[in-house]
Amino acid sequence: MIRKSSPLTPSLIPSSLLTLFYSRTSLSSPDIPACPPGLPPSLFLSLSLSLALPPGRSSLFPFEDGFLDDGHGDPSLTPGLNSPTRCQNGERMERYSRKVFVGGLPPDIDEDEITNSFRRYGHLVVDWPHKAESKSYFPPKGYAFLLFQEETSVQALIDACIEEDGKLYLCVSSPTIKDKPVQIRPWNLSDSDFVMDGSQPLDPRKTIFVGGVPRPLRAVELAMIMDRLYGGVCYAGIDTDPELKYPKGAGRVAFSNQQSYIAAISARFVQLQHNDIDKRVRGSFQNGI
Repeated sequence: MIRKSSPLTPSLIPSSLLTLFYSRTSLSSPDIPACPPGLPPSLFLSLSLSLALPPGRSSLFPFEDGFLDDGHGDPSLTPGLNSPTRCQNGERMERYSRKVFVGGLPPDIDEDEITNSFRRYGHLVVDWPHKAESKSYFPPKGYAFLLFQEETSVQALIDACIEEDGKLYLCVSSPTIKDKPVQIRPWNLSDSDFVMDGSQPLDPRKTIFVGGVPRPLRAVELAMIMDRLYGGVCYAGIDTDPELKYPKGAGRVAFSNQQSYIAAISARFVQLQHNDIDKRVRGSFQNGI
């Protein structure tokens, strides 16, 4: 689903970025800040976000909840699992969401056995979609989510994994299956935002929501897909929940020109195709401002 941006909430927007949003409104606005010469646009955005954005909001355009979808990527496009820990004011900052996807579980493994398999890395809760309603002790589709209390537990889990073809695996046992490799898929917080063209102002009136985004899809991949389809993409963001900072199945794309923006919101379907991901999303347009 694609729809036009809803109104922005100024109180949620960093003061250093407010002028970007008022560039096309009726309000009087100061000069639009641009990326300093010699500084990569992606680093310029990263610095702005790390200094000012509230935790859990993935993009420059905070927006409402309500896009949920269940859900692999080109490691050459964004920092990998060994990217350095981000720091602010000399203090360590989180690199990963505390929510981790684990797939390919043995069919006979239950909640307690999953917990026992991963508790060595830290205190956690095991969850899966509709768990409370189903009242089942077994993940119905062979996957679950590990909700760790501390982000350092996620890093410890990653360190224990084996990497193969850019994916992480760990061996897990059940009553009938011993040492089955299961996929561990953490979410790197740096994958939530991507600036394709830092020289362009970010205009909320040329910004769309994209619903039904597969959760493994990173901002850089969403930007590449939309730019290939419509051109003129200057920014893409993946929306995350404020507590666990895990993707919610929605994204946001800002365009640099009206033609690309109109083409995107007019599309009935969008094919989100990248590596292992191939999903057709139905497009729709709603008046948001």
